[in-house]
Amino acid sequence: MIAVIAWKEFRSLFASPLAWVILAIMQVILAWVFLYQLSGYMDNLPRIQQLANPPGITEIVSSAVFGFAAILLLMAVPLLTMRLFSEERRNQTLTLLLSAPISNLEIVLGKFVGLMLFLALALGLVLLMSASLALGGPIDWGLIGANSLGLLLLLGAFAALGLFISSLTQHAVIAAFASFGALLLLWILNGMTQDPNHPLVYLSLMKHFEGFNRGLIDTADVAYLLLFAATFLILTMRQLDAKRLQG
Repeated sequence: MIAVIAWKEFRSLFASPLAWVILAIMQVILAWVFLYQLSGYMDNLPRIQQLANPPGITEIVSSAVFGFAAILLLMAVPLLTMRLFSEERRNQTLTLLLSAPISNLEIVLGKFVGLMLFLALALGLVLLMSASLALGGPIDWGLIGANSLGLLLLLGAFAALGLFISSLTQHAVIAAFASFGALLLLWILNGMTQDPNHPLVYLSLMKHFEGFNRGLIDTADVAYLLLFAATFLILTMRQLDAKRLQG
């Protein structure tokens, strides 16, 4: 049943122009960032080669593209999650869904997986852009892999939080603004203090993505992003439980 709901949500995303617009805008912006970074690398190549430990093209170009993609998707994910439960509540179809012989776990995971399939497609486009550097010479596949894993985990955290907020209201616009505000706050928490060991820094989503962006896979960062997503998925199930009890 999870697969059925996921496939339905994935197809419904492409039934409206929103998904196409988001993908198109992302590709235009990221293509510009990619070409800008690549041009800067080629222009400064003689000076870069004189450094004792010169950064490679993957570090300069791909890391920048993945970092910018994370920012773009932070803004895009709330637009994608806002309708997942809000429209169901507004159209009175959520009651029918909850009365069906399927569990809240299947409903939440189905919608989450459907959204992640779309986000994986967006991630795949970023990955292909970085992989195209291999046409010009050797690249650091480990750095690209770390960035891909980090961005996938980060998108899972974005999606889980957006899904939870969408379950709280029947107004999609409110869900979008609330999700964006919450994600933005969690993104910039590390800039609110100068102490690198402050708890706010540890809660920041940016803090846990920075390591991946540098090519480092830290189990603490992986665990934090997974637990973050799992927490909000569980909270979403609890919200559906409360809705079921209300009838």
